[in-house]
Amino acid sequence: MSLDPFNSKKTIKSDKGEFNYWSLKSMQDSGYSIETLPFSIRILLENALRNFDDFAITKEHIETLANWSPDPSDKDIPFKPARVLMQDFTGVPAVVDIASLRAEAVRKGKDPNKINPLIPVDLVIDHSVQVDYFGTNYSYQKNVDVEYERNGERYQFLKWAQKAFDNFSVVPPGMGICHQVNLEYLAQGVIARDGNVFPDTLVGTDSHTPMVNGIGVVAWGVGGIEAEAAILGQPIYFIMPEVVGLKLTGKLPLGTTATDMVLTITQLLRQHGVVGKFVEVFGPGLDHLTVPDRATISNMSPEFGCTVTYFPIDDRTLDYMAKTNREKEQIKLVEDYSKSNMLWRAGEDKIKYSSVVELDLSTVEPTVSGPKRPQDKILVREFKQKFGELLKEVHGREYIPIDKREEGRWYGEGGSQPSEKKESDLATATVEYETKVKNGLKSVVVKLNNEKFALYDGSIVIAAITSCTNTSNPSVMIGAGLVARKARERGLDVKPWVKTSLAPGSKVVTDYLETAGLLDDLEALRFHVVGYGCTSCIGNSGPLPRHIAKAVEENDLVVSSVLSGNRNFEARVHPQVKMNYLMSPMLVVAYALAGRVDVDLNSEPLGYDPNLEPVYLKDIWPSNDEIFEVMSKVLSPADFEKSYGEIFEGNEQWKNLQAPQDEVYQWSSESTYIKEAPFFKGLSDSVEEPKDIIGANVLLKLGHSITTDHISPAGAFAENSPAGQYLINRGVEKKDFNSYGSRRGNDEVMVRGTFANVRIKNQLSQKEGGFTTFIPSGEEMSVYDASQKYQKNNTPLIVLAGKEYGSGSSRDWAAKGTTLLGIKAVLAESYERIHRSNLVGMGVLPLQYADKETADSLGLTGKESFTIKGISDGLSPLKKLQVDARREDGFSTSFEVVCRLDSAIEIEYYKNGGILHYVLREFLSK
Repeated sequence: MSLDPFNSKKTIKSDKGEFNYWSLKSMQDSGYSIETLPFSIRILLENALRNFDDFAITKEHIETLANWSPDPSDKDIPFKPARVLMQDFTGVPAVVDIASLRAEAVRKGKDPNKINPLIPVDLVIDHSVQVDYFGTNYSYQKNVDVEYERNGERYQFLKWAQKAFDNFSVVPPGMGICHQVNLEYLAQGVIARDGNVFPDTLVGTDSHTPMVNGIGVVAWGVGGIEAEAAILGQPIYFIMPEVVGLKLTGKLPLGTTATDMVLTITQLLRQHGVVGKFVEVFGPGLDHLTVPDRATISNMSPEFGCTVTYFPIDDRTLDYMAKTNREKEQIKLVEDYSKSNMLWRAGEDKIKYSSVVELDLSTVEPTVSGPKRPQDKILVREFKQKFGELLKEVHGREYIPIDKREEGRWYGEGGSQPSEKKESDLATATVEYETKVKNGLKSVVVKLNNEKFALYDGSIVIAAITSCTNTSNPSVMIGAGLVARKARERGLDVKPWVKTSLAPGSKVVTDYLETAGLLDDLEALRFHVVGYGCTSCIGNSGPLPRHIAKAVEENDLVVSSVLSGNRNFEARVHPQVKMNYLMSPMLVVAYALAGRVDVDLNSEPLGYDPNLEPVYLKDIWPSNDEIFEVMSKVLSPADFEKSYGEIFEGNEQWKNLQAPQDEVYQWSSESTYIKEAPFFKGLSDSVEEPKDIIGANVLLKLGHSITTDHISPAGAFAENSPAGQYLINRGVEKKDFNSYGSRRGNDEVMVRGTFANVRIKNQLSQKEGGFTTFIPSGEEMSVYDASQKYQKNNTPLIVLAGKEYGSGSSRDWAAKGTTLLGIKAVLAESYERIHRSNLVGMGVLPLQYADKETADSLGLTGKESFTIKGISDGLSPLKKLQVDARREDGFSTSFEVVCRLDSAIEIEYYKNGGILHYVLREFLSK
């Protein structure tokens, strides 16, 4: 059969040469209604046309896409991305897996060099830098030094991979955040390769990969498992998506930012329900949004729950490409190809969407979100009141406004409380603490040398300008600098208990802030550059200053963080900080000046100048004209040329890093960072048919919105945790633990960290954190220890969960750890897209309750023995299985569940024990 069954292959001439392309217009001329298809579906259609092989991608797949309709579909479609993006936390285990596949291939007598990335892979090291040092001009260099000291072995491994693998590039530490680097440099709009031209598409091992949708590139986050399969030539299969149209009208009012807009959209789309769907933006409001504004929206796609938030290519796209120093010939090719192939933003009125959500941008108000979910929108004007309500609702404490706090100090019901003085372990500072209580609410007066201040519930201890969500947007970064300048001019300073940090997503940001003189203003308020990475947004806030940490810990204060990030899940930003709020960089500076979140910025002063005159937010808030005037003077393509001209070189530490030269990685038994993956050793040649799950116990019974942070934490871990004990037994000191995220190349650490989040609430345990009850004995212990006892008894395990199971980051260890704990199935009310796919990719069966049924409605406590029937009879997509549950007290019930193996290929992955097992068997058979 012809590899062009629809005769769609055409040629296009450009300044870069003549190329083949697969014409959507020819499909339109053949009778398919392409003009009614959303642009994102058109790109998937082009992808299927170009990659048609009549095996993995069939004529039926193409027709399914060409005939897309707004109604839900259960049909499977394939996708072969043009490239893959990784960050180091998810990239290291992915590279470990591929290196492990090579090792197993050698053991079976095969050529290891045949296992290579088949498409370009860019890995950006951005998740490892931690804010150990802050508020000084040496912060950046000391943090970098500590980063290399902690992560040298991981970096050597990645440097080995860069040399050992074809099609694999590493962006060294300190160059930027992967999504901002992708937006500003790696993304090309369209790709010319091997005589063909086609849309730039990718998947990334980070859930915020959709950020690049803002420049017209279809991309989304997948688990490392799916990404590895794509790297090794496997199409990604998924059910045909519905496409929700987001219609924007109007323009943002004065005083609001792109961050306010995106937090508004986050709540709007969560309420509409877009999990697993595509979102495509259209409408006249789009004309007023720059590419960085659009990218701010796209970046937070996982917070909405959708797969992509796509912005079609238009004049704004080309303008951004020019400003970021893309080649003129490339920009012209993007324009010519998009216009020739029905991918240019035009004819919006003809497109049919599954549903439409509308937002009038003129209604957006200054907004924050929190304290633990991005969709929990709070208007700034209501923030103070809402804080008091949340303090009572979440933490059971009555809120007393600051004006009732008698000169900012607490006194007990019977007069003043005696001072409780404690010497700290600080080497050079004298610290005293005085705890006072009123109405059950605490304050702690901290005396540090000759400085004295009080910490309350609601005090801000972390203020972080962080995350590619906002640092990629010059308007809010320059705005933050101007807020700092005006505050400085009025004599205001950040409160002494606030840990401040500035972590730009690329060096371009530092350059334009420096050129504008605004870096000096930010540094005057202690917002010094601490590193080029995700920092607080990924949980790398570093320790609180010891005197602050001691006051918070010993007095159980409910303190807050403010950050310009995209995630504020429980215990993510910092384990001691219980309330975390997302906001624009400009508001981060403002709240750092106030030092507390319980302040009405519209009516109360941020502080007082040296003459005791009140200074309000309106006094230091720049106008849009001021921001754009600075932007026009300091933003230049030359900045992008300078920063990205040396992006792969790295600093002297990277250049001097010695890496192995072997084609097969030599695993060290002494390493606590890099260890051969256990999944592929001794892989059998044949595949056993899957069997029913008999006599399973529940390891965890969980509620709603369990995130991948709950399942597989990325932050610090304690000495007495199973992971901590493992490292101590290997001779690693606590100061060298690093984080879970940095140790994802070691399965022994990661399996012990699975379900070990300090805030996870397992209904089978009285304790908060990674604990459970071992059902046979009734003994309470760590999840890891219980799983070991169950596995020793050959008892299969399951997890019971509520809605949105696995929401959050695309964290493959959430699935890998699950399988290594002996969990055979998860039964949930609903799943977040990436985690469900990852469970399948690791051979764990995702099951879903029938509509309106839950564990509670079925009377399940988690202490039952479960049998899951219908697996051994043969599986089909979305097959219904029977579950029998029995308890020792005589309770028994039977009910049907939906087996969330959504496609034929997912059934094959499950049978093989996982997607990479399938790929390796395919390779070995050839």
